[in-house]
Parts: sequence; structure tokens; C-alpha cells
Amino acid sequence: MVIIDPMPKLILLTSEIEEYRQRLAQANLADLEFTDQPAECDIVLGEPRLIRDKMPHLSTVKWIQSMYAGVEALMDSSLRRDYVLTNARGVFGGLMSEYIFGYLLAHEKKIFERQQAQAANKWDRFESGWLKGKTIGLLGVGSIGAHLADTAKHFGMTVHGFTRGSETSTHVDRYFHPKGPLSRGERAEGEGLLEFASSLNYLVVVLPRTEGTNQIVNAELLNALPKHAILINVGRGNAVDELALVDALNAKKIAGAVLDVTAQEPLPQDHPFWRTPNLLLTFHTSAVSYPDDITRLFIENYQLYIEGKPLKYQVDFERGY
Repeated sequence: MVIIDPMPKLILLTSEIEEYRQRLAQANLADLEFTDQPAECDIVLGEPRLIRDKMPHLSTVKWIQSMYAGVEALMDSSLRRDYVLTNARGVFGGLMSEYIFGYLLAHEKKIFERQQAQAANKWDRFESGWLKGKTIGLLGVGSIGAHLADTAKHFGMTVHGFTRGSETSTHVDRYFHPKGPLSRGERAEGEGLLEFASSLNYLVVVLPRTEGTNQIVNAELLNALPKHAILINVGRGNAVDELALVDALNAKKIAGAVLDVTAQEPLPQDHPFWRTPNLLLTFHTSAVSYPDDITRLFIENYQLYIEGKPLKYQVDFERGY
């Protein structure tokens, strides 16, 4: 339960302060005051990196609402943790589905190949593929993964999910779990990571950045994928062993990859990804935090806050998400 004071004070730590201030002012939230003084605020709504920079001055904060799903910037053990941290959930599923299935359909319907044929003045009527009956594997089945599973079912796809233990999505046809903690180089027997990968047409990575997810998509996992498989990463760049992926694509061990995230952003000019065949980069644009969505989420949690009720989407500092 969150303990609050009368007239809680909110500080906005974002590049869109005026947009959020206007939207929240129009909402007429009971007793809420705005402040630009970090040392006197009770609540923070903002971007994790900006919040991290102000953390030494946030001595009175009781609740921080992140505008992003990823909160790794606030997971440093040297930072204080005596507050409630909530992240953005339930607002990115639709955006992620549009992004991912846009690329799945482009691949199956050969959009890029037809564009090349047009540029070459070539009337080429090669046959399209289809999503129906294909298998999509979700590496991570949280709220976004569950939304993707639902969308996949609209296309008649088979859905496999790899997760620590949760099986809350009824749209996943088969779940796979590690024997122990999800870790780099996972070699779980039975329904483990490599078995999960072995039958996929598409592998979609939807994992947060944690120690346990570092380079989970490594050479062994890439070798376990069928040669026709496509890798899509919309989680965090740390999940992929980038040199192993370059090797796999150059050797045609998998058919292609779409990466919205990379280990270092912006991507260095000398990085091999710029020149790797069958690799598409989309520069961390798959799901933007829109003020309308984030404001609605904050208002929902603020109502719980002033009633002294548990907030939605609380982050576990030990797990990192």
C-alpha cells in the first residue's frame, strides 16, 4: 500500500513537459500539484534516464511512473529503492503487433522482392507465401507477448512461447520453460530453449534487459533455428549475440533478421550490421510512448495512489521488470 500526503506534488521529467502538463491539467486530478523542484516531489512521471540523473535529488519521492516499459536505467543497485516503481504496460501491444506483423507480411508477400523487380523493369510473378499454418515463437510472453499471440491467431498461426513459468496467455499453443533461471547459454533438457527454437518460422524476442537475458540468442540458439527462420528483436539489444547473428546471416544459417534494438544505440558507423545481408534495422521505433497512452495509464494509477491502493504494473527491483 502506498502512503501518501495531502496534495501530492508531481514532477515531470520528460522532453515533452508541456504536452504532459497540459493533458494532466485538463484531467483535473484531485489534489495533484505540479512542481519543478525534485527535492519536494512525491510523484515522478518521466523517462527512466532523466529520472536516474535526478535520483540524488528525489529524496521525498514515493512513487515513480516510468513512461517506458524498460526501466533498466533505474535498476542500478547504487540507486535508492525505497519507493514504488511502475512501468508502462498494456499500451504497447497494439503498436508492437502492427510493427511485427507488418514485417512478417512483407516477408511472406515478398514486398521487398517485388519492389526490386519493379526497379529492374522485370515482370516477375513469383508466388507469395502466407502466415496461416506457420509457427511463431515468442521469447518472452508478458503483456506484449500475449498481445502478439492473440494477433497471430487471427492469421491462423501456431504460437509457441518460452517463459520462466507464466502460462497466462490462452493463445499460446505450447509453452516451453527453462529448468532453472533463464540465462545465457541456456541448455534446458526436454521442453527447453533449443527445442523451442527448432520448429519455428519466426522467432520474436520480447525480453527486458536483465542479467539473465544477456545474449540468450547466441550461436547455439541460432543454429537450432530452421534455415528458413526469421529473427525479430523488439525487446532489448542485449538479448542477441550480435557477432553470432552476423555469422549466421553471412553463412545463411537463418533466412533473415529484423532488429529494432541493438546493444549500442545509436549503432556505431563501423558496426557490421550495416553491411550484413538479409538484415533490416529499424532504429528503436517499433513502439513509441505516446502522451495520450501514457497519460491515461498515469491517471489510472493516480486514482489508486490517492486511495492508498496497490498500483498497477509495479516493477520488481530484483527481477528488473
